[in-house]
Order: sequence, then structure tokens, then C-alpha cells
Amino acid sequence: MATTRNAIMALLLVALLPLSTVVSSRTGPSAHRSHGGPKHQSPPASPSPPPAPAALVRATCNSTTYPDLCVSTLGADPSSATADVRGLSAIAVSAAAANASGGAATAAALQAPAAAGDATVQALLRTCAAKYGEARDALAAARGSIAAQDYDSASVHVSAAAEYPQVCRVLFQRQRPGAYPAELAAREVALRQLCTVALDIITLLSNNSN
Repeated sequence: MATTRNAIMALLLVALLPLSTVVSSRTGPSAHRSHGGPKHQSPPASPSPPPAPAALVRATCNSTTYPDLCVSTLGADPSSATADVRGLSAIAVSAAAANASGGAATAAALQAPAAAGDATVQALLRTCAAKYGEARDALAAARGSIAAQDYDSASVHVSAAAEYPQVCRVLFQRQRPGAYPAELAAREVALRQLCTVALDIITLLSNNSN
């Protein structure tokens, strides 16, 4: 009887042995992988959206007559990266003022070759230099008006600045047709376009403040 009981116990042990082996083979590698396997890394961060100031420059310039000129002009000034619309209008006015200063310098430089020639042309060039100087001063006044949030006065000053170089051209057309220097003609066009951009931004600023 004891022999029979021992035989039965031996059979039971043999039957259970494969099951324990399978369980051990499944749990062993899994535990090993959990400790020694590669760690999961977070996916790379997605590209950040464009900064708000750059978007503001583009949105503002899209409201102007010359959007490409506007973007290039504002983008050339590092302060545009942190400027609001009022700051952008001041940058545009400053760019126009720089052009006006260049126009005055150009007219003054052209006087030297004309000194030995036509006295009328020399006088006209002096007038042109003065008119570009007045345009520069008007734009400086426009910046002051923008700072004071007096946008109506700023618009008047910028409009006047765009008109001054035209006086130079008209005087040449009346007194010396065909003698209007190409350098001043290019300055006039550039200043008019820059003043138009500045006026458009000032108008946008004025509308947003109402």
C-alpha cells in the first residue's frame, strides 16, 4: 500500500514538472528585458510656431500698398522683433526719414559737378536738397506724433514728406526739362513708397485704437 502511494506521488511530480518549467521560461526573459532592455525615449519636440512678432510684421504689411517693401523695411530693423503696431509704424517712418536724408545728401553731391556748368541746375539742386531736408524734418515730427499717439498729425506729417521731393521734380520739369537727375528720381519714388507704407500702418494703428 505504501509502495502504491509513493508511485502515485512520483507520477504527480513528473506531471507537474513541465508546467513549472514553462512558467519559469516565460517569466524569466520578461523580467530580464524589463531591467536590461532599451528605455523608451520621448519623441522629438515638434517645431515651434513662428514667433508672434514675425507674424505681426507679416499681418501688418499685408494691409499696406507695398507688402514686400514693408516686410523688407521692417525686417531690416532688429527692433521690429519686439515691436507692436505702433512700434512698426515708427520704424517705417524712420526708414522714410533715412531715405529723405539720403536724398538731401545726393542733391548736395550733385551740385559739385554742376558748379562749372548750368547755374540754374545748381540752384535747382540746392532747392532739391532743401526739400529733402524738409521731408526728413516732417518725418521726425511724425515720429513724435506717433509717440504721443496723435495719429492724425502723424499722417499729415508723413503726407507732407512725400510731397516735398515732387516739388524738386516739378521745378526741373519747368526750368530744365530732361535734366532731372536719375539719382533724385529714384530717391523720389522710394520715398513716396516708404511714406505710403508708413501711412498705411498709421491708418491701421488709428483704426485699431478707435
